[in-house]
Amino acid sequence: MGKREQAARQLGRWVEPDEVEAEGRALRDAVGHDAHRKVLLAADRPSIVEFVERSNVGRIPELVPLRVARMVVSPFAFFRGSAGLMAADLAAGARSGVDAQLCGDAHAANFGLYGTPEGKIVMDINDFDETVPGPWEWDLKRLATSIVLAGREGGVGEKACRVAAEDVVASYRRTLDHLAELPFLESWSALGDEAVLSKVAADALVDDFAKAAKKARKNTSAKVAGRWTARGDDQRWRFIPDPPVLTAVTEGTWHAVVDALPDYVDTLRESRRNLIMRYGVSDVAFRVVGTGSVGLRNYLVLMHGNGDEALVLQVKEARPSALAPYVGHTARHEGKRIVHGTRLVQAETDILLGWTTVAGRHFIVRQFRNRKGEIDATTLEADHLDDYGRFAGALLARAHSRSVDPRLLAGYCGGGLDEAIACYAVDYADRTEADHAELVAAVRAGRLDAAAEA
Repeated sequence: MGKREQAARQLGRWVEPDEVEAEGRALRDAVGHDAHRKVLLAADRPSIVEFVERSNVGRIPELVPLRVARMVVSPFAFFRGSAGLMAADLAAGARSGVDAQLCGDAHAANFGLYGTPEGKIVMDINDFDETVPGPWEWDLKRLATSIVLAGREGGVGEKACRVAAEDVVASYRRTLDHLAELPFLESWSALGDEAVLSKVAADALVDDFAKAAKKARKNTSAKVAGRWTARGDDQRWRFIPDPPVLTAVTEGTWHAVVDALPDYVDTLRESRRNLIMRYGVSDVAFRVVGTGSVGLRNYLVLMHGNGDEALVLQVKEARPSALAPYVGHTARHEGKRIVHGTRLVQAETDILLGWTTVAGRHFIVRQFRNRKGEIDATTLEADHLDDYGRFAGALLARAHSRSVDPRLLAGYCGGGLDEAIACYAVDYADRTEADHAELVAAVRAGRLDAAAEA
């Protein structure tokens, strides 16, 4: 049956809410909550050295040691750069039978603040490099595990870390219950703004959110241009090199990136094409970003608009999702995959988000520093970490409800899911610490090269 026929069939049938929730409960009867408790490792799980070497294939060779150095910093840093390793382990475990559009890398540092087109500061998942359709519980397990690791890094006690992981799941479950009661249009457009904090009993996080939001409002293209660019003798604005993080590109790369922008413009909605075409390119530079993304090609494009107005676009390489082999997913264009996943999951998406191809490689294009901010989970005390977990759990539930009927997920999640996934999270955090120790040992033994940050 084709997509058109499936849509016609679905639109022609209205279903009682209780019937949808009953489908979820039936899935729970088939795959109970306890099935999610145990950590299972992939049968063909590689050594950590093998994993790192495989994940470095295709990256810029001279930046690979920097990526390893960033992963060595802590177990949480290693976790951030090893989504593919956990995906293989998750695939070895139980599946509920319900797929959602996954973030694919739903750890605590991938929830951040950003500005909506109306100027409102919201918090949501903000990294979709690994997005694919897959088991919704994979995102939830990764988020809960990351909370444990972030808490441990910040010196939070083990009992408090476990409680925070349980509250991630409890908030996810309760948010689904709430969304399942709302009109579809209302649940679809729910935002992760400051008002959500009181709804999920995360009041201790109010000051953290307000402080991060204040910084985010100042984090604009104008600020980036003011700090990172200068006008040359020819009166043209250019980036100021700051190696190894920000460097000039060759003339060939400059032209390849600029020549790829018209195809990017075609991926925007028509009104936004008119907007972006009013700007002109001033410069292109290379910038190192993230932990898992280190070594990938990532360019900043400096554009100027009305007078001294500056706009900075990020042109970031898009590789196949680390989860793709475990969910049987293929994409004709990895940038398009990421953009479509982002638009489906986020309630408010960057109006200039699109994709293109540069020298045969796939890329996404988006605003750089679009009033972005963060609450660093590794710096939070126990009560704040707990509230952060509740907030992130609620945001993840809202994100999943955009691709799966929240009534179906609510039907499955009722009961003892909180404790089961928290148990998984603690045990997988232990596994991650052991993996990280293996990485550190390999670096010390000279089996992997790690370059210190400049």
